[in-house]
Amino acid sequence: MKIDVFCHILPPAFYNRMTQISTRGAFMQKRVRAIPVILDLDERFRVMDLFGDYRQVLSLATPPIEALAGPNDTPELARIANDGMAEIVAKHPDRFPGFIASLPMNNPEASLQETERALTDLGATGIMVYTNSNGLPIDDPAYLPLFERMHRADLPIWLHPIRSAAFSDYASEKTSKLEMWWVFGWPYETSVAMGRIVFAGYFDRFPGIKIITHHMGGMAPYFAGRIGPGLDQLGARTDDEDLTLYAKRLAHRPFDYFKMFYADTALFGARPAVECGFEFFGADKVLFASDSPFDPEKGPMFIRETIRNLNEMSLSDTDRHKIFEGNARRIMRLKGI
Repeated sequence: MKIDVFCHILPPAFYNRMTQISTRGAFMQKRVRAIPVILDLDERFRVMDLFGDYRQVLSLATPPIEALAGPNDTPELARIANDGMAEIVAKHPDRFPGFIASLPMNNPEASLQETERALTDLGATGIMVYTNSNGLPIDDPAYLPLFERMHRADLPIWLHPIRSAAFSDYASEKTSKLEMWWVFGWPYETSVAMGRIVFAGYFDRFPGIKIITHHMGGMAPYFAGRIGPGLDQLGARTDDEDLTLYAKRLAHRPFDYFKMFYADTALFGARPAVECGFEFFGADKVLFASDSPFDPEKGPMFIRETIRNLNEMSLSDTDRHKIFEGNARRIMRLKGI
């Protein structure tokens, strides 16, 4: 079996409410019309059937809920989204072994309440958070209770990158050009969020916490030398603050904590990148994911190419099984599939 742990969807009731409440509705309608699989379950099933014994763990498509409305309205959007995904999972358990709850992150108290509801009442397999919430970093103290709750639940946090064209590439410009905000900005977002979580001490505070980084940990595997010997010299490049204090608070090298994250294989068919990530994180920390349906074929391409990558890599049968299904079953405690 192949369990794809990062596949995006917009439940119809959520989509309808989102387009009513959000000023970005027109943009989202245009995007969704171009990718039928996001809304059309029959089309999704047709794509899924191309890959044999293949299942999807569902998560909400971007943009983040907190980017759609103010803090008074986003809790309702989160409830509708999670109810919709839970309903789809309940109706089609042979297709979808679980869903990842979305949260109104511009309302931290409501986010914690929705986490509790999603885990206890809806049976969510975990929660998805973004690398920042409308510019607020993920290690902001307001979000600490979320990490604490997920550690207590012993279920994963999916960490999804987010950045828009408003984050310019150069100080002299007002916006990012040529979608560089996505191509390079999103992996950077993931990497920085990982670093902030590391130096916030969350892995010491919450031993064994499970955080799945989208797109194979962003830049971390490729920049292992900077994370290792580079961060061993934290503070050597900074004159106006003693950054060595941050490293001294940790029980281990910064490098060791980066390897405590989990990572998915959603790299759009780039096999050398998958191999680099596998070498960095190891077989027990890598999970199969495609990021479907955001490919040029609107559904099957990223699934097909990611499976091809993993089948062509020099992996033992044991390691390949862990990536395709074993790790997902273990950390999400999936049953009945």
